[in-house]
Amino acid sequence: MALGEIRHIGVIGAGQMGNGIAHVAAQCGLNVTMVDVNPASLEKALATVAKNMDRQVQKGTMSADDAKAAQARITTSTSMDALAQADLVVEAATENEVVKKKIFAELDGILKPEGIMASNTSSISITRLAAVTKRPERFIGLHFMNPVPMMALVEIIRGLATSQETYERVAEVAQKMGKTIATSEDVPGFIVNRLLLPMLNEACYALQDGVADVKSIDTAMKLGAGHPMGPLTLADFIGLDTCVAIMRVLHQELGDSKYRPCPLLVKFVDAGWLGKKAGRGFYDYSSAEPKPYR
Repeated sequence: MALGEIRHIGVIGAGQMGNGIAHVAAQCGLNVTMVDVNPASLEKALATVAKNMDRQVQKGTMSADDAKAAQARITTSTSMDALAQADLVVEAATENEVVKKKIFAELDGILKPEGIMASNTSSISITRLAAVTKRPERFIGLHFMNPVPMMALVEIIRGLATSQETYERVAEVAQKMGKTIATSEDVPGFIVNRLLLPMLNEACYALQDGVADVKSIDTAMKLGAGHPMGPLTLADFIGLDTCVAIMRVLHQELGDSKYRPCPLLVKFVDAGWLGKKAGRGFYDYSSAEPKPYR
């Protein structure tokens, strides 16, 4: 079945990644339907998009008229039925394989036959996710970096059955969104998280083992390795629960103990200290100046 030009994008999940994907898609002229089971999450997502576009207007990188037009291209729904006529649907739900498979199995019976499915997963097998659908040749990994409107990279991951035509159509739309593409094999963590998350996990071990305190670890990597932010700050920004989820995928799939999630990191997640989104992680964000855990 020939695939047409992608003009209408669906986004499943209105969280940090979902609203960012909706933002860049609408900004480049695509119609966007964002779906989430929680109406409050959809309202918050629209407010976030508006706030971020207003910031672009203030910086002079986007006109007020263009921002208004882009926001008008985003519609929302609590029902996946609203995605029936989308050309491409990007899933940006929680990093949980069972949840994602359930979403794609349901979507497969709703989306038009020629529609393409993509997952924004940061570590889970695209081949396994595609296998719950009847269109594995039209299934692909499309992993945006966070925050989506600011980060230039997107990883594209082919599953075992992904067709060349699907890859080309998705690559075209990613470039239209202004992204630079890195193509990865379907392996745990893909490129970025295969390299990045073990480093963040090791920073947690350094803290746990008393090598240095939070601020010293972050300062050392910022000034000693030229990183724009320290590894513990970055882990807080990503979400400590997401970091644990990715490390568990790497550990389970690759079977190497070097990928074992740091016990201190797991303890933070168990405590609900999930990072910036929860107001507390390796830093306490309750005041204007974040205070390190120790």
